[in-house]
Formats: sequence, structure tokens, C-alpha cells
Amino acid sequence: MRILPAIDLIGGQVVRLTQGDYARVSVYDDDPVRVAIGMRDKGARYLHLVDLDGAKRGAAVNHDVIGRICKESGLLVEIGGGIRTREQIETYLQLGADKVILGTVAIRDPEFTRNMAQTYGDAIAVGVDARDGKVAVQGWLEVTQTDALEFCRKLFEDGVRQIIYTDIARDGAMQGVNLQPYRALAEIQGLRVTASGGVCREEDLRALREIGTDGAIIGKALYTGAISLERALTYRE
Repeated sequence: MRILPAIDLIGGQVVRLTQGDYARVSVYDDDPVRVAIGMRDKGARYLHLVDLDGAKRGAAVNHDVIGRICKESGLLVEIGGGIRTREQIETYLQLGADKVILGTVAIRDPEFTRNMAQTYGDAIAVGVDARDGKVAVQGWLEVTQTDALEFCRKLFEDGVRQIIYTDIARDGAMQGVNLQPYRALAEIQGLRVTASGGVCREEDLRALREIGTDGAIIGKALYTGAISLERALTYRE
């Protein structure tokens, strides 16, 4: 299982939101490049990076610092937040990103998403953010009527092979992982699922690994010290 420490960016700073609420933001560091390098030095290989400004505005905002993180950290970076065009995908890949995460555009423009998955293969992942089982978009500010698990199945049928599934209610809440959706998604043979939202203890990592989850994203728990990156990395395979 891949272990992905997370860096969320607002105004070039390292932040965490609670349950996706932009009004409930905690700032943890003003130098995200330094934070990323520190994660690498502790043994991390991967990084989950989100431009929250971009997610809200629908366009890349923290472009320069993202490029520096990709270049200077040496980590395999997956980047998301406001990516809606092929040009943005190309830009991030040229900056050195390992994967680009499509979010809102995946539900707004299924044909575009299908084409990007076919064109870029494993360099494309889709972030499916769920609130009460329904897909949320626009930086989690809007909840649709689309069933999140059914949407994941449809994405797989369209050629998407990597999903990052976030339970918004658990994100930043330090309440542990809701394992139910990951058990359901594990039944889709060939779909690689990364768990996000609520990973805050070793029991979460152990349970996700037993389910067969491909990756686990850890955010607030690292910044508050609830779990150390070194301990989390013992669950990778």
C-alpha cells in the first residue's frame, strides 16, 4: 500500500481544512517546499498535493510553488485542484508531476475525462469526493445528486484506473476512516483506490491494507502528531 502524506495549499501556505470547510482552515507552515523535503527525508516516496485555491476558482493558482515542490523534493507528486483543461494537465506533467488528479471536470465533462484517461493512462487519477454518499464538486462547495460509488464504477467503465476517494465528513475530523466505501470499491477488479479522509491512526492503515486499498493519504494526523510519518510508512508495501 502506498502511503501519501498530504500538503494542501492556500496562498502558498500549508493548510488543512476541516470537513472541506474553507472557513475552518488551519495554517501549519509558510514553506511547503521545506515541508515536502522534510517528508522525503523521513522516508516518503509519494506526495498528495492539492491547490485548494485552484479547486475553488477552477484554475491553477499556486503554480510556482507546485513546480518547486515537484523539482526540489524528489517525491512522486500527484497534484489536484482546479484542473479542467488538457493544457493544465500538460503543464503539471511538464513541471514534473507524476499524476494529475481530475475532480469537478470528471462529473461535468465525462467525455473529456474519458479522453484524458485514454491519452495519459496512469498519469491520470480522478478524485471522487463524497458527502453523505453523493459526489461533491467545486472544492467541495457544491453537492450533486450523483451517487459516489456508482460514479466510481462509471469512471472505471470509461477507462479510469485510479480513484482517490474522499469521505468529506471524515476529512480533518480525526475520527478514523469510514471503511464501507473502500470495501465496496475493492470489488471492482482492476481499479486502484486511494483512501482519503480520516486516516489518523495505525488501525486505519492496517484495515485499509487488509481490504486491498492501493494507497492511503494522511493529512491532519501528521501535522497534529496523532501519527508519525515514520510509523505510517511501516504499512507500505
